[in-house]
Amino acid sequence: MSQQILTPSQPDVALRPPTHGGEKKRSSRRWLWVLVLGILAAGVIYWYHRASAGKEASSSAAAARASAVTPVVAATAQRGDIGIYFNGLGAVTPIYTVTVKSRVDGQLMSVPFKEGQLVHRGDLLAQIDPRPFQVQLTQAEGQLIKDQAALENARIDLTRYQTLLTQNAAPEQQYATQKALIVQDEGAVKTDQGLIASAKLNIIYCHITSPITGRVGLRLVDPGNIVHATDTKGLVVITQVQPISVIFTIAEDQVPAVLKKVRAGKRLPVEAYDREMKNKLSQGTLTTLDNQIDPTTGTLKLRATFDNKDDALFPDQFVNARLLVEQKRGVTLLPAAAIQRSSRTTFVYLVKQDQTVTVRAVVLGTTEGDKTEIVSGVSPGDIVVTTGVDKLQEGSRVKATVSDQRNPGKNS
Repeated sequence: MSQQILTPSQPDVALRPPTHGGEKKRSSRRWLWVLVLGILAAGVIYWYHRASAGKEASSSAAAARASAVTPVVAATAQRGDIGIYFNGLGAVTPIYTVTVKSRVDGQLMSVPFKEGQLVHRGDLLAQIDPRPFQVQLTQAEGQLIKDQAALENARIDLTRYQTLLTQNAAPEQQYATQKALIVQDEGAVKTDQGLIASAKLNIIYCHITSPITGRVGLRLVDPGNIVHATDTKGLVVITQVQPISVIFTIAEDQVPAVLKKVRAGKRLPVEAYDREMKNKLSQGTLTTLDNQIDPTTGTLKLRATFDNKDDALFPDQFVNARLLVEQKRGVTLLPAAAIQRSSRTTFVYLVKQDQTVTVRAVVLGTTEGDKTEIVSGVSPGDIVVTTGVDKLQEGSRVKATVSDQRNPGKNS
């Protein structure tokens, strides 16, 4: 049996010790996971500290806001009166408008009025040449004298015929004819008297006077022209301006409330304002209502009368009419600026004794101008914020400057 001898030049591979490459790979992976976990832990710790710092900052800011004092303007709820008004568009309309015309034909001699002058009833406006009518009057008076003489003679003859008839000295036919002649002469006298009256009336018509008290417009005919009774243009137009009226409209839904007051004998005040609804022009009262509603607009016409002593209202002027239907007395009033609205409620910011505000829901009534009636939620004497509400929330501290009509500039 032979033995094989291993020489150093031929080493046995199976007798080599094992390598450590696998262990190194596993160790590297472990260190990589440790590094990743460390980074994640550092990130979590950083985020936690940052979030805590943010919360502390928010809490500090909220505390700062809660402790900050916000300057605001406030008003005191007051007890007062407020009216319910119906508004309508209207036009100033003279109660009487007269176009003065001549009632006779003739030459216009003079026009003594001044354009735009305020004239009174009976004042002379124009003078027409009266001489043709004076001639007619003279002729009629002469004819009357003639016919009166004929009538007197006929009556004497009738007396004579009556005596002869009783003596059978005159025929009855002659007596009857004489009676008819007397009636005929009486008719002639009546005609003459009518002609005299007509001539006198025409002479009166030559003096054209104002039929009403009012303001005259521009002269339409100059002196020297021949005017006729059939002229359509006339001599001048007179409009009554004191008093004057305003005709305006209201919606048909508002008519029952107005009718109720009118039928009860109430005199409803009406205010006239200019086109921009800024300046009050005059104060009057409701006079009457039209007798039918306009179906095309659903409105009813009303007439209000104004004294217009200061000539503030001018004929055909456009105005805004405000009809006072009801006056509410002793109600709680607030400036309209104090009212805040959300999608669910209407509220105000009420200033409490500790100079903080609280949200108070309110129920509104009538609003007129910059005043609003508060039905519930606020009582007279309560202070509410009117300016600066955008910076407020429940519990905010405020420094309120109270300004109202009775005590402006009061600081709270």
